[in-house]
Amino acid sequence: MKIVGVEFAPLNIPLERRLQTLGALHHTYAFLFFGSGMLLVFLYMLFFTGYYIIPLAYFAWYLYDRPVSRQGGRRSDWFRSWTLFKWAAAYFPLQLIKTHEIDPSKNYIFACHPHGVMCHSHVINFASEGTGFSSYFPGIKSYMCVLTGQFMFPVFRDYFLLSGAIEVSKESIEWVLTKEGTGNAVIIMIGGALEALEAHPGNFTLKINSRKGFCKLALKHGASIVPVFAFGENDLYEQLPNPQKSKIRRFQNFMTHLLGFSPVLFHGRGIFNYTFGVLPFRKPVNTVVGAPLTVKRVEEPTAEQISDLHDQYCRALVELFESNKLKYGCQESDHLKLE
Repeated sequence: MKIVGVEFAPLNIPLERRLQTLGALHHTYAFLFFGSGMLLVFLYMLFFTGYYIIPLAYFAWYLYDRPVSRQGGRRSDWFRSWTLFKWAAAYFPLQLIKTHEIDPSKNYIFACHPHGVMCHSHVINFASEGTGFSSYFPGIKSYMCVLTGQFMFPVFRDYFLLSGAIEVSKESIEWVLTKEGTGNAVIIMIGGALEALEAHPGNFTLKINSRKGFCKLALKHGASIVPVFAFGENDLYEQLPNPQKSKIRRFQNFMTHLLGFSPVLFHGRGIFNYTFGVLPFRKPVNTVVGAPLTVKRVEEPTAEQISDLHDQYCRALVELFESNKLKYGCQESDHLKLE
């Protein structure tokens, strides 16, 4: 039913699809509103109620517990196995495609592309058991790297830590690669916040040419690099046109450098309509995990060694895309654009 240009969902939707929408709703709204919502609740309790002791006690706990997001996090297999995440994966649906074995006696950096607006597929694939990560890669523990600011929101940080999330910082990644044994996979969105601004349907622009830090870390610790590409991630939202050098893009770039995250102007669908809202569209996303690039440990890698590994990785990523694109909804004319 369409009213004033808005297409509403029918009332007789099967229960299974309603549960899938609930899973996507939980995943999306937790990311967008849980942290800021809890911050507002704590500020209200602190200044306008007699329950100020609660936020004060939590702040004391935060100061004590703050280093944990840089020291391997606090993953919970029980949390990662919540049925809500399986419903969220079925909503799109998401599919995790394994192409090669991953040896649990080694450590890995999973280099993920594209970032998308909200990294929906990468988070559900690697920060939960929504698509059965542990069944595809037995003996491997995944650590999703996220912005440090995500761990500053009360309660939300504790929620996020349960997924296996850690800070995307040199200190944090090196902790996992050196002090957590073997069988660890550090999950990094290589393109970062700037790549989110490229998240338009049918766009395959990746921000990677200047991103070499992960190659340096791989060399220093002998961690294999695994290219990962999510076909369909950029199709989950419509973003306001923001071509390079436009006023809106210049503003977005400025704010991204200032704040550390992208002010993406986007829309998806709503809970009860298919036209407007912040829920992602129901579009399939197929995430292909490529072959590990074996990296020999070099204690002090040179700039040349880092660049050589980066070039090797870019070639492997392009090959992964080209060899799978026709299977997962792309055209022969579609190619990656590395910037």
